[in-house]
Amino acid sequence: MPHYYSEKQDSKLRLKKIFFNIGSLRLSFITGSGTFSINKVDRGSEVLIEYARIDENKRVLDIGAGYGAIGISVAILNPSCTIMMSEINERAAELTKENIKLNKVSNAVIVRGNLFDKVEGNFDYVLSNPPQSAGKDICFQIIEGAKARLNPGGILYLVARKNKGGDTLSAKMQEVFGNLEVLAKKSGYWVYCSKVL
Repeated sequence: MPHYYSEKQDSKLRLKKIFFNIGSLRLSFITGSGTFSINKVDRGSEVLIEYARIDENKRVLDIGAGYGAIGISVAILNPSCTIMMSEINERAAELTKENIKLNKVSNAVIVRGNLFDKVEGNFDYVLSNPPQSAGKDICFQIIEGAKARLNPGGILYLVARKNKGGDTLSAKMQEVFGNLEVLAKKSGYWVYCSKVL
């Protein structure tokens, strides 16, 4: 049976429109069956969007973008940056295209592929709310792949529930990058960051 991190979905497509507030901004997203967190932007993504610190004129990669909540929000909050999103789920990637149009975003694109497969170039930031239910191997691939795709001084921001895999993922970040900082703790979610030194 397909999961939201599967390439193809076989469930009947049921669309839903949700809203997401960032400060005084109100964003709209079309979500659909077979995608992650269809009824609202999930709390982990919300915390990551709130606490990720992005400098101007940088390249940002949102890996495992879903229907685009993180990447599109970051694009709107950082109009001078270029945002690339990558998503394996065909349905979610199509919804992201629609959501880019819906929110009139001109500095973000979506590529459909498995993790970094279709991603070109290097980045200053990689953001991820990793699919923990897909297993730690995929999450570890995100961490290792981020290190390979980040420019010197580049930062990986990753959000996870501390007591549901966050400790394991943060230990992997420490191992791969040689450093780790806890940027935020909110609603059981921790935002971890590691830098390419």
